[in-house]
Amino acid sequence: MHRRVALLSAVALAVTGALIPMGAQAGASTGLDPQPVRWSAADSWQERRTVSNYWTSRRMLAAEPLDALAPRRTRSNGPTRGNPWSTRGASTTTGQRTPWVTQGAAATQGKPWAVKGTMSTVARRQAQVPNSPGLRWTDDGAIVRTSGRVFFTTADGQNSSCSGTAVTSANESVVMTAGHCVKLNGTAHRNWVFVPAFDNGRRPFGTWVASRMLTTQQWNAREDINFDIAAAVVAPLQGQTLSDVVGGQGVAFNQPRQRQMYSFGYPAAAPFDGSELIYCSGRSFNDTVMTNDLGLRCNMTGGSSGGGWFQGFDESTGLGWLNSVNSFKYDFAQNFMFGPFFGNEAMAVYQAAQGTNAL
Repeated sequence: MHRRVALLSAVALAVTGALIPMGAQAGASTGLDPQPVRWSAADSWQERRTVSNYWTSRRMLAAEPLDALAPRRTRSNGPTRGNPWSTRGASTTTGQRTPWVTQGAAATQGKPWAVKGTMSTVARRQAQVPNSPGLRWTDDGAIVRTSGRVFFTTADGQNSSCSGTAVTSANESVVMTAGHCVKLNGTAHRNWVFVPAFDNGRRPFGTWVASRMLTTQQWNAREDINFDIAAAVVAPLQGQTLSDVVGGQGVAFNQPRQRQMYSFGYPAAAPFDGSELIYCSGRSFNDTVMTNDLGLRCNMTGGSSGGGWFQGFDESTGLGWLNSVNSFKYDFAQNFMFGPFFGNEAMAVYQAAQGTNAL
């Protein structure tokens, strides 16, 4: 099997609520109870003060993108729990992996793209679609305020970073991100904060501490990359909610696939340094290699995990409908990003988050 590499921003906005069609698209649901798993983070003002004080600008600038963690070997007959980029079929006999070998397919060493013609076909198709593979966002608009960096401490004590998006919600306090940006190796991250409009260490809209965390049952139980989705409910800051200060993006579920998308994030691994908001745009495609995820031509790197994908994005206003998040890359196709389909499970996470008391 192929090895995946995890990748590891105070105006009233016009977009409100969530777009939730009645019919679910193919691949939207497993048919299981979609109710998410939730737990407390910093749920007292004393804890929140401690977390906020912990994140000095120096610590933020020194935080590592999450995928800087060393990948582990996998068992030949099963995925490695806690490593969304390490999948079944990887070599366990040597320290080297053979990412170009797939189940039922011959090895194509030296031609990692020659797997069922999948990625070469995608590359040709994407080359015909106007797109941006990864550029600095130089315009203003709502996307600057609603996108931000996420910082946390992993179980092994590593200060790490991801990305996230402030979305409209009943409690005005929800940030959407990736599952591995809240929990990994079966353990929830600590000291979790969201910094909208992060700018090279500057925090123009403050540091927002998570009081509650939520993720899908599938990510919580087995870290299934198809459901690498999470939400954080952040506590009010100086008497104001997150939406009071930065607004929020709309959210859409069970939408048609293969639509024009914009992806945003704060990549922190080379050649990026996490100091600026980067975006990609183009027509999404279906991953036909291993997952039910969406793909997009994009060269963002670690630290962009959890950054938002948008349908119906308007460059002039910076508004759109959040419809996926940056999740992983295949090691043989570093110019393509993949994100989970926002189906019933993602909807359940969002709805539970917006119904959660932020205090």
